[in-house]
Amino acid sequence: MTASTYRNNKALIFTLISAMLVTCLFAGLVSGPANIPVSEVPLLLWQNLLNIENTTSQWMVSVLVDVRLPRLLVGALAGGCLAICGAVMQGMFRNPLASPSILGVSSGASLGAVIAIFLGLATVSVWILPLFAFAGAGLTLFIVYRIASQRGHAPISTLLMAGIAMAALNSALSSLILAMSLDSWGVGQSILYWTMGGLDGRTWDHVLLIAPLAIFGIVLLLRYSRSLDALLLGEVHASSIGIDVAKTRRDLLLITSFLVGAAISVCGGISFIGLVVPHILRMILGPHHRYLLPASAIGGALALVAADLLLRSILPEKTMPLGVITASFGAPFFLFLLLRQRRSGKL
Repeated sequence: MTASTYRNNKALIFTLISAMLVTCLFAGLVSGPANIPVSEVPLLLWQNLLNIENTTSQWMVSVLVDVRLPRLLVGALAGGCLAICGAVMQGMFRNPLASPSILGVSSGASLGAVIAIFLGLATVSVWILPLFAFAGAGLTLFIVYRIASQRGHAPISTLLMAGIAMAALNSALSSLILAMSLDSWGVGQSILYWTMGGLDGRTWDHVLLIAPLAIFGIVLLLRYSRSLDALLLGEVHASSIGIDVAKTRRDLLLITSFLVGAAISVCGGISFIGLVVPHILRMILGPHHRYLLPASAIGGALALVAADLLLRSILPEKTMPLGVITASFGAPFFLFLLLRQRRSGKL
């Protein structure tokens, strides 16, 4: 395959997943209990952009702009954060099974958010819950890596066991806090929502919260593409070309914790997006992070928006946690990867 053909194939894949994302976003705008004609959506959005009031269609504009659009944008940004973090972790640990959920980072972020809600701090400032989520994600990832690390290398089996153990501990602590908050229905309901994940009730405040964090974090991670490619070939190779392995890993751990915390703070405990999406894209695009990282961000956005759209299509009149859908697809995929790793002798 020539270099030109290689680039053309990559461009085609990027175009395809981007088109699929735009299609799902548009489908999300027109899907819901309120019937809004597809043909009128562009005009309604244009009227809102120009601040043109139309009393006969104002309710449709309100549904589109104030209810559906923030939900879709939050889902896309959160999904992009989780998927690109999964791609970074898989490259950094040289482990195709690594992800924010498998390594316990997602549950750690959820635990941090649960603690903030239980203590009543989440109502003090819009930034309190994300800060607690960041702290929970960062602390969990630090503990897992320290337990699994042996002379700077993290064996697959040890990494998985440490991550699973921390995920179980975080979930147990979240359940304990939930049990302690049952006397207060509002607090208990909020905690239960965060542990299961969902996009119900997302507003422009949530968009404004995650958007700058997600964009800033994703742009930072894209700058580490070359370093991640070098780490795939081993620490000795990475050091030989001038990469400070310890500093690079520390920086990546901080940034991924930052992004996972941002995603969890607005959509709760969404699992397996960071495992499934980058793994599938790696099989299609190859291991080069120059292509894999941006594709994972787009693919993660597509996966979470599509999952939410599927959930609303199957159960339009019932509230079902979005985390149930992602786990239903992600858990069997993880088991498939686990069995394949075992058969290949890598576990």
